[in-house]
Amino acid sequence: MSDQLLCVEGLSAGTEDKPILHNINLTVGAGETHVLMGPNGAGKSTLGHVIMGDPVYKVTSGTITFDGADLTHEGPDKRSLAGIFLSYQAPVEVPGVPLYSFLRTITQKRPELRMTARQFRKRVGQIADQLDMDQSFLTRELNVGFSGGEKKKIEMLQLLLLQPKLAILDETDSGLDVDALTVVSRGIEAYRQACDGALLMITHNTRILEKLTVDRTHVMVKGNLVADGPASLIDDIDAHGFEQFERKAEAEGLTRGDA
Repeated sequence: MSDQLLCVEGLSAGTEDKPILHNINLTVGAGETHVLMGPNGAGKSTLGHVIMGDPVYKVTSGTITFDGADLTHEGPDKRSLAGIFLSYQAPVEVPGVPLYSFLRTITQKRPELRMTARQFRKRVGQIADQLDMDQSFLTRELNVGFSGGEKKKIEMLQLLLLQPKLAILDETDSGLDVDALTVVSRGIEAYRQACDGALLMITHNTRILEKLTVDRTHVMVKGNLVADGPASLIDDIDAHGFEQFERKAEAEGLTRGDA
């Protein structure tokens, strides 16, 4: 495996009628933890979805290379099988599909994760217990009727079960109470320990970062990456907000990008 796990070069993308991302360059090494921050509407979530291959967005220039392979024009299924995972800011409900069946199906798609039905039940049960999740949830329809915190726990369950090479966590901490935030943080730490996977954390809440060793911090404004630096940049943002970066974007006349 290349030390350069994810390489985004000159990436511009948007919807059919609106450009959102502009000339994005981002590299994430194997096992690294990167944090992407920025004001609301900066395009952070869009970047995560474009990396995952969301068909809502169209790449107009640039490339996305993952683990040495060009995935720029591949669908989300190919990217998932390659080892990319995206947790949604607002996980969708899927009526008629039991959570357990869904989990069993997605693991069967990954040869390295295939196991007997007995082994699978045991593994899923272990992860559910690790996340303080009632195992009766497994028989319910995927995300239907679940609270926001429960949906985020289900995403952590998927993360620990699939053990991807890169996890993009899109504001996984959004709307969580203290207890749920603790469980999600524990899930992220367990993922890091289990497979030393890389993380791209999209967040406004620095509390979820407290137990993580952050390698790089990136700031996005108006669909442009305007700053990147070490973990200490997070403390600077905590103290002074995004105003300095917004002024920089305005001074440089950067194109507006909304997401």
